[in-house]
Amino acid sequence: MRLQGKVAIVTGGGSGFGEGIAKRFAQEGAKVMVADINDAGGHRVVAEIQAAGGTAAFCHCDVTVDADWAQLVEATASRFGGLTTVINNAGTTHRNQPMTEVSEALFDRVYAVNVKSLFLSAKHCVPVFRKAGGGVFVNVASTAGVRPRPGLTWYNGSKGAAITTSRSMAVELAPHRIRVCIINPVAGDTPLLGEFMGEDTPEMRAKFVSSIPLGRLSKPLDIANAALWLASDEAEFITGTCIEVDGGRCV
Repeated sequence: MRLQGKVAIVTGGGSGFGEGIAKRFAQEGAKVMVADINDAGGHRVVAEIQAAGGTAAFCHCDVTVDADWAQLVEATASRFGGLTTVINNAGTTHRNQPMTEVSEALFDRVYAVNVKSLFLSAKHCVPVFRKAGGGVFVNVASTAGVRPRPGLTWYNGSKGAAITTSRSMAVELAPHRIRVCIINPVAGDTPLLGEFMGEDTPEMRAKFVSSIPLGRLSKPLDIANAALWLASDEAEFITGTCIEVDGGRCV
């Protein structure tokens, strides 16, 4: 059990990459707090983890809301007796389209979910980690922050900001034994895929796959296995590092 004794929050845990991470962590012994704005999805993931013999609970959380983070951290500590690991996975995008056609409201939403959430997670989780003598953040960014695709300009920028922010967090928090690592997934078959492509057609899927040297989209388990290693004690000397889980897209 590679995460025995760990207590992890997984945001966006009700579907997609977050679901894969939550389930993989529970398989390896972590107690998992699934956080999502999608209550039905979150409860489903928790039920499936419990049915498989794992330990999990659900907490409703909009990662852009300060009070939701306060409630999430308190609920996790109350339910599981502490907090060792935070997986900032929740994310959103605008539809693939010309940059000038994205509304201001949607731009603000993308940056709130993808960047402001890191600020709020740090605000509420760093004090807990410092008191405990250490902790781990794994922030899920994107290959879009390293190798942008046209039509996703504001999303690309938000993920670039998430990468730089995470690296800065790693340097600042290292003296407190708090590690911060980043995963950059390539596009996967998740609820956001249609938005990334603009339209979900066999032709568009083939176009996206053709840009990935290993010849397929990412899967939740790909991201989960990377997060598992980064969150484990096996990676205790790893911080500020980005891992591209991308089938060679960023080479």
